[in-house]
Amino acid sequence: MLHRTLALALLFAPTIADAQLCEGQSAAIAPDGRAFGHLPYGDAPETELVTLPSDYSVGNPCVVRADILPDLLRLFAAAQGDPAVMGQLRALSCQRSIARQRGVFCRGESSSAADRAISVAPPGYSEHSTGYALDFAVRPANGCPDAEACMAATPAARWLRANAPRFGFEQSFPGGNKQNVKWEPWHWRWVGTSESTPGAAKARFLFARARRQYPANPAVLPIVVRFTTSPPVPLPIAPAQPSSKKKRR
Repeated sequence: MLHRTLALALLFAPTIADAQLCEGQSAAIAPDGRAFGHLPYGDAPETELVTLPSDYSVGNPCVVRADILPDLLRLFAAAQGDPAVMGQLRALSCQRSIARQRGVFCRGESSSAADRAISVAPPGYSEHSTGYALDFAVRPANGCPDAEACMAATPAARWLRANAPRFGFEQSFPGGNKQNVKWEPWHWRWVGTSESTPGAAKARFLFARARRQYPANPAVLPIVVRFTTSPPVPLPIAPAQPSSKKKRR
């Protein structure tokens, strides 16, 4: 009986699958679906992608979901209006397909996949593939390489921390995050300022688990609706009626 119970337990136990990362290299997928701490994401449909005007980007063209573009342009305009930041903030890396992410992840095969995953998401596990996330850069760089922690000390990065949530952006991987991903002050995802923002519901659905289990910081906070009630109106008290009974003598 014991052997039969053990066999059934093994049969129905959750199995750990493998994800094909690079040629001849795979990684174990945890029962909760994560690979090296990263959550799975699919490719954004090409029909929903648009290109950011080149004035706002450096390097390759920045391609994002169309829903993100209005808030992203407003963010750049606001940063441009700040004397300490104007002209410094740029989009560096935006939507990356799973195929392109594989190229980024696998070009560092001299190190282990687990080590690379601390700073680069495996293919199929990057927020960039959704079209709702992007990396920012600072120009001039002033000796700070792109996608490095030194960016956090720049006026542009400090401006992002203070203002990006006002435009629907939140920092996905703050310092000390539980996903064991490198602190990335340059990486921000868009979820809209509220669920009523066009496209925000879809973005929030994709990032629901990440936002719940691994909160961003700074984050776009949910709108709290407070219901207030008016104090009860006192009912008028009718004056006492004189008694009709005759007093006893």
